[in-house]
Amino acid sequence: MNSTNIINQPLSGLGYLLKGIQLLRHPQLRIFVLIPLLINVLIFASAFWFLFSSITAWIETYMQELPTFLSWLSYILWPIIIFTILFSFSFIFSTIANLIAAPFNGLLAEKTEILLTNAQINDDGWQDIFKDLPRILKRECQKWVYFLPRMLGCLILFFIPVIGQTIAPIVWFIFAGWMMAIQYADYPFDNHKVSFVTMRKTLATRFGKNITFGMIISFCTTIPLVNFIIMPIAVCGATAAWVDIYKQQVLDDPLNRID
Repeated sequence: MNSTNIINQPLSGLGYLLKGIQLLRHPQLRIFVLIPLLINVLIFASAFWFLFSSITAWIETYMQELPTFLSWLSYILWPIIIFTILFSFSFIFSTIANLIAAPFNGLLAEKTEILLTNAQINDDGWQDIFKDLPRILKRECQKWVYFLPRMLGCLILFFIPVIGQTIAPIVWFIFAGWMMAIQYADYPFDNHKVSFVTMRKTLATRFGKNITFGMIISFCTTIPLVNFIIMPIAVCGATAAWVDIYKQQVLDDPLNRID
């Protein structure tokens, strides 16, 4: 693959995910994919073993909370609840995997950007990952400060009879897509020390593209085997979007940078 042929016009959310797959196969990136991939495999294998041993009991408990006169809804809600549990479980463990793999995902995003632009970003390498851990962990904490109150709001909906229980899976799916978009876009933004607030506002200007990207990632985390490789694909795809769409726009304004 020739790096000069990689940069294209802005794509759709799905287009950037497919571009991530294309980039993942590049020989220059394979070594940087290895550790995030192993982390994802270990966490998701453990998570799904636990999930499939417990999911039936969880669903039955949830269905018992429905009023008797709405028991007919069980045929409609059963598949929705299964998908919601799978999706929520996948999201939670994907977030844990991203937290553990954050330093390596940042390095993968950096090497992907170098491949796409032929321009050096930092002088970082494997040896510099531990040096940057405090800054990386601080950034991950910023994401959680933003995510947690909104996640709790979605969770409360699940306990509101009928209306809440019906719309909660939909609201959760949409919001989780937005969280996934933020999670993966943050790696290339953070590599250039763009503030978290600026990053969110910038992504919101193309909300449709980013929510589509995030929702597809979220859906992929529920598919066995696919969920093992979706993390590095998403990092590469989000980095390609950064290069194509946001980099020049954001870096032209020095006020967007952080220390």
